[in-house]
Amino acid sequence: MFRLNRLTDYAVVVMAQMAGGGCAVRTAPQIAEDTGVPLPTVAKVLNALARDGLIVSQRGAAGGYRLGAPPERITVAAIIQALEGPIALTACVDGQSGHCESEALCPMRGNWDRVNNAIRGALEGVTLEDMMSGLFFALPEERPDPRLRAQGAR
Repeated sequence: MFRLNRLTDYAVVVMAQMAGGGCAVRTAPQIAEDTGVPLPTVAKVLNALARDGLIVSQRGAAGGYRLGAPPERITVAAIIQALEGPIALTACVDGQSGHCESEALCPMRGNWDRVNNAIRGALEGVTLEDMMSGLFFALPEERPDPRLRAQGAR
């Protein structure tokens, strides 16, 4: 089974909570309290996200963390890569070699790249803003007309 680890799931929860507060600077204890994620886990997630620039830390009396970009510019793929590294379904994707004893004879060599690229593309097509929207995964007839949203109507 292909499954993201729990820290990656928590990273999306933490970032969605931060995005819900706009540009506000939030402390790790505030985020832990608001999300229900334990403080040590929040701290670990924040460190990983800050390393990749997805969030920015501010020092000082009014210090804390804020998003490094607007939610519509942060992709799920970027969050996954910050916590888990490159998106790779098998050891031989993206031109990698030397990780499989059967690689010279493997009839699937190169074919996994197509699958991996499709999954990566799908994850790059979903933003943090999309994840915050309850309507993102709704059936098409349940989604509001985007022209109405652009005009300010609901």
